[in-house]
Amino acid sequence: MNTHSPDPFNESSPASSGWSTSSFGHAAIASPAELSELGAHLRICSCASGHLFALKCGSEAVHGFLAGRIVTTLVVASSVIGAVAMALPAG
Repeated sequence: MNTHSPDPFNESSPASSGWSTSSFGHAAIASPAELSELGAHLRICSCASGHLFALKCGSEAVHGFLAGRIVTTLVVASSVIGAVAMALPAG
């Protein structure tokens, strides 16, 4: 059993299968598998750029802001609810 792995910095060693970020001193040519994966990624990205995606990003930003300030958020929310309740006419 050969446990020796090829040196990735050696120009004579072949690149592993999958996406490679180095051409190991050779011409940078994408394999058909790499191009296929890139195409699939770009299709997913283009689908994710609609109005609902922007709404989701905005809601995640608001959630991230409020989650870090949970006590302050609860105090402000209860103050607003209390002010609105006191402003309503007793019916």
